[in-house]
Amino acid sequence: PFSIESAMSLIPSSETINTDIMVEDDIMVDHKPLIDTGVPIINDAVNPIIEENFSPEPEVESQGDIKVTPLKSIIPILSWVWAAGMVVMLVYTVISYLRVKNKIGTAVLLRENIFQSENVVSPFVLGVVKPRIYLPFHMNEQDIEHVIAHENAHIRRKDHLWKPFGFLLLTLHWFNPFIWIGYVLLCRDIELACDEKVVKEFDNQQKADYAQA
Repeated sequence: PFSIESAMSLIPSSETINTDIMVEDDIMVDHKPLIDTGVPIINDAVNPIIEENFSPEPEVESQGDIKVTPLKSIIPILSWVWAAGMVVMLVYTVISYLRVKNKIGTAVLLRENIFQSENVVSPFVLGVVKPRIYLPFHMNEQDIEHVIAHENAHIRRKDHLWKPFGFLLLTLHWFNPFIWIGYVLLCRDIELACDEKVVKEFDNQQKADYAQA
């Protein structure tokens, strides 16, 4: 929604593409479409490719003085593809959430905000406003306490908010492989950070028991 210029940024310029309202300055119809990243070496590498592939043919002109570039037809198509990808991600999210809610419909209260269900295979936290911990049945008492400590660490660290926020960014930028990598690493780091938070309060024997659980 906004950009911040910084010399420390990978792309320092906040206006890589000219976004002026004037049509003649629009990169989609510009006779010579270029970008300005603020990094000369990137400009020199990318702009020749853009100019070669997206500049209009000399004889191709539209009404008036506006020259139509291939970007004029490609960008709307890519916009629809991007929007369709977001819709698919959102539909997947809604269906997954409803399936989980349906599975835990018969969950039994253990204590406080902790529930057990025969349909739960692995412990997890569900809920944004009032997060609840869901556990499978048939766990021994020691393992349950370690798992609860781990899930409570998630709640104290607000991971039930951060993880959906990360998935929201993934939904917006689904086309970017680096965002997928970032989301996978985020989920991994969330788990490791919770383990670290829990074992800080344990002695060596408790740490061993926790690791085994």
